[in-house]
Amino acid sequence: MDRIGGIVLVVVIGYLVVINLIGFVIMGVDKKRAIKGAWRISEASLFMTAVLGGSLGCILGMQKFRHKTKHWYFKYGMPGILGVQILIVAFLCFS
Repeated sequence: MDRIGGIVLVVVIGYLVVINLIGFVIMGVDKKRAIKGAWRISEASLFMTAVLGGSLGCILGMQKFRHKTKHWYFKYGMPGILGVQILIVAFLCFS
C-alpha cells in the first residue's frame, strides 16, 4: 500500500470510530432524555447517524441502554443498514 492509501485508510478508520462512538452516545443520551421526559433526539437523526456509518455504534447503544429495541423499524432497520454497509464494503474491496 502506498503512502496516500495508508493515509486514506487511517482517515476512514478514524471516521468510522468517531461516528460509531457518536451513534452509541446518542442512543444513551436519548434514553436518558426519555426517562426524564425531556426533549428527545429525533428518530431521523438516529437513523442518519447509522446511515453515515454509525450503525454498529447505534446497535450496540440500543442493546446497552435497552433503547428503541421494541420498535420494529429500529430492531430490523439498524441491522439492515449495517448489512448493506458490509455488502458495500465487500463489493468495493473484492471487485
